[in-house]
Amino acid sequence: MKIIRAEHLGMCFGVRDAIALAVTQAQSEPLTILGDLVHNETVLTELRQHGIRIVNRAESVETPAVMITAHGASEKTMNSIRQRGLNVVEATCPLVHLAHRTVANLVRRGCHPIIIGKRDHVEVRGLTEDLAEFDVVLSKEDVAALKERTRFGVAAQTTQPIEKVLHLVELIRQRFPRAEVLFADTVCQPTKKRQTAAIQLARHSDVVVVIGGAHSNNTRELVTTCSQACSRVHHVQTANDLREEWFEGASVVGITAGTSTPDSVIDQVEEWLKALATSVKKAA
Repeated sequence: MKIIRAEHLGMCFGVRDAIALAVTQAQSEPLTILGDLVHNETVLTELRQHGIRIVNRAESVETPAVMITAHGASEKTMNSIRQRGLNVVEATCPLVHLAHRTVANLVRRGCHPIIIGKRDHVEVRGLTEDLAEFDVVLSKEDVAALKERTRFGVAAQTTQPIEKVLHLVELIRQRFPRAEVLFADTVCQPTKKRQTAAIQLARHSDVVVVIGGAHSNNTRELVTTCSQACSRVHHVQTANDLREEWFEGASVVGITAGTSTPDSVIDQVEEWLKALATSVKKAA
C-alpha cells in the first residue's frame, strides 16, 4: 500500500498567525476568544491549555481582552464589544479583511451585494452584518429566489470552491441578463491551491483520507471535491478516527487536510497508515 500526500498541506498562514497571536496575548493578560478561533478541536484544546477561554456570546466574556477569530467579524459586533470597555484583539485573516473591503467597495459602486457562501457561517455573518441589505446564495434555488436589480456585486466566502463560485456567478448572470453583475473573486489562494491539489490526489488514489475539524467548512469542501474523483473518501479529525477496514484492497491511499489542521495531526495519520501498510505487507 502506497501513501501519498497532497501538495499544500498544513495550516495556512492566516490560521498560524491567529494561533500565535492568541498565545502571545494570553501571556500578557487574560484572554477570551469570541467563537472558535479555527474550526479544529485539536487546536482549540491546545489554546485552552494556555488558559484561554472560548465563548460564543460577547455577554459571556469576563476577561479584559477579547479576540476576534480568524473568520473576522462585523464593525457592529466589534463596536458592541468596545462599548463594554473591553480590549478587542483582531486575529482576522488578512484575506478575510480583503473580502470585507471588497464587499464595501462593491456597495460604494452602487451594487446590491450577493455573498456566495453559507448563510450561518461566522465569516459570512461578519461580511453581511454591516450591510443595509444583501443576499446570500449557495444553490441554484437561492439564485432563483433573488429579486431583480439593475446592478449586482458578487463576492464569496473565502473558503468556497472556486468552481462552485464561478458556476453560481454564471447562474446569476443568466437569471438577470439585463442587469450588470460585477464579480470580485475573494476565494483565498491557499483554498484554491488545496482544492486543485486534492482533486489531483483523488484521481490517483483508491482511498482518500481528509483530515480536519468536523465543523471546518474548507475541510468539508475538500471531502466533496475528492468524492468527485474517488469513491472511497473518509473525513477524520485525528488518527483515532481511522479504521482498518476502510483500506482493504487499496493500493494507493491519499492524504489531504483542511487549512486549520495542525502538522502534528497530519503526521500522526500518516504514521498510522504507514504502520498499517507495513502490517499488510508482512501478512502477505
